[in-house]
Amino acid sequence: MVNITYDGSGSIVWVDDSTNPAVPWVYNPGDIAWVLASTALVWIMIPGVGFFYSGLLRRKNALSMIYLSMMTLAVVSFQWFFWGFSLAFSDTGSRFIGNLKYFGLKGVLEQPSIGSTRIPSIVFCVYQLMFAAITPMLAIGGFAERAHLGPLLFFVFAWSTLVYDPIACWTWNSNGWTFVLGGLDFAGGTPVHISSGTAALAISIYLGKRRGYGTEALAYKPHNTTYVILGTIFLWFGWFGFNGGSALAANLRAAQACIVTNLAASVGGLTWMLWDYRIEKKWSAVGFCSGAIAGLVAITPGSGFVGSPAAVLFGFMAGTICNFATQLKFFAGYDDSLDIFASHAVGGVVGNILTALFAQASVAGFDGFTSIPGGWLDRHWIQLPKHLADSAAGLGYSFVMTTVILWIMHYIPGLRLRVPEEVEIIGIDESDMGEYAYDYVGLETELKTAAFARSTAYDARESDLKERSSNA
Repeated sequence: MVNITYDGSGSIVWVDDSTNPAVPWVYNPGDIAWVLASTALVWIMIPGVGFFYSGLLRRKNALSMIYLSMMTLAVVSFQWFFWGFSLAFSDTGSRFIGNLKYFGLKGVLEQPSIGSTRIPSIVFCVYQLMFAAITPMLAIGGFAERAHLGPLLFFVFAWSTLVYDPIACWTWNSNGWTFVLGGLDFAGGTPVHISSGTAALAISIYLGKRRGYGTEALAYKPHNTTYVILGTIFLWFGWFGFNGGSALAANLRAAQACIVTNLAASVGGLTWMLWDYRIEKKWSAVGFCSGAIAGLVAITPGSGFVGSPAAVLFGFMAGTICNFATQLKFFAGYDDSLDIFASHAVGGVVGNILTALFAQASVAGFDGFTSIPGGWLDRHWIQLPKHLADSAAGLGYSFVMTTVILWIMHYIPGLRLRVPEEVEIIGIDESDMGEYAYDYVGLETELKTAAFARSTAYDARESDLKERSSNA
């Protein structure tokens, strides 16, 4: 039997008999209920990413992204049970990564969690699982339209173990070096967004450019803007649990996190849309959704530390900087088909920097017990160098480790990711799944275009040979 009782108010009481004298721990059912509800909110974000990415792609690759969102959730759920939670949050781990104390979730039940003593470890575990699952899904967008689906099962397991778990450990584990240093990352600026965005950059560089890069063939519009909006709805809705739930209790700090989350998303969406309007004089739904996501990304690390006025700046700066960062791929020559680096890595860095500037001890104290020195608003000037170090570490580590994983897979039979040109032409849905997002996919246009291009090239070679022979 679990050694718990209930007090007169209905709160759960667990007594730690390993100490002398025994120490009682009290868990408020309202706190547990809020974190479990937030778990469900973050869960819905994962297929939200799938729909968002799917809508931005061509219809012949639409289904694969939605499938990958659920596949990623399944793989990471097993990995988190197997050793992921222990590697990230074991309380006897190192400053870089945990150990296997909680291997197979052994001993993860009624004890106070490492994240907050207000909830038991099993509640914290399932909540953090959702963060671990959505992060590789964000990165997987870098594989869009040009990678086999089978090897991604291995990639997700390996990447979660070697990239996400260490960064989560050093950021949120009380033994982690960033945590000890005094970094302020409320809900995942570095572990979630910088790591996934940088991984997508490494993936794009490794895979190379898609067929037709730099031509009209890739100057397509999103095949289903409704999917883009639907994905944004799921993400925006779930982000209340993503940021608000990171308070790990039902209190004023959680409410404040929800307020600034919604505000930054709103301002970010409007800002990006207006920047796009200056060029095409159209009110772009895709532009608004992209800006809203950028605002949500930027406010993530600061949502439990900054006030509402600062959230407006978070949204504006994210909507502006991430919008212009989408042009980086043209200057650097990489094919990031979904602009994941611009939205998540750049947005995460923007959020980390602004958090260092605008974090307030008074806001962090809305929960009644958190005490921080604050950021520049509180004249705590050293906070910015700490966040710059954390951001640089996340960028560098994720990029290098992702590249290493990809090249190791490259030389293992059956795990090579890049598809040949013929597969690109017919689409990942047909080649790797044999299923479609729609009854009508429109492959005829793609195939006719490819056949015409090859026929034209052949005719040109024939004409050249004839001309040479006649001149001879």
